[in-house]
Amino acid sequence: MLESFSMNLQVKELNHVALHVADVIISRDFYSNVLKMKQLERPAFDFPGAWFQIGTHQELHLIGDRTELVVSGTRSNHFALEVENLSDWEQHLMELQATYRPPKPRPDGIAQLFVKDPDGYWIELFARS
Repeated sequence: MLESFSMNLQVKELNHVALHVADVIISRDFYSNVLKMKQLERPAFDFPGAWFQIGTHQELHLIGDRTELVVSGTRSNHFALEVENLSDWEQHLMELQATYRPPKPRPDGIAQLFVKDPDGYWIELFARS
């Protein structure tokens, strides 16, 4: 194992998650309307995209023009969002006819469900109580 120098190195926090999407407009609508995320101002990059607020300090960055296959699953590549009242979220997803897997308890007792976005990315929603 490599020994580090006497520097005090630490990761402060997760800043953003980036997803490569096929159609920014369709994905923007999903994250705005299905997951109720607030869209943020985005710098004038030379490629399509959209940014969303996650909680207080984190963001979701959508990057457009995806042509590669998406590899995502409930037990592989995914990200998790803590929510309040998972049963309300399930009702919301049912009303919108979103593709999701019903709630179930994790081994630690926390309830979770998974919802699939338009590109095939699975997003975990969980509630602590």
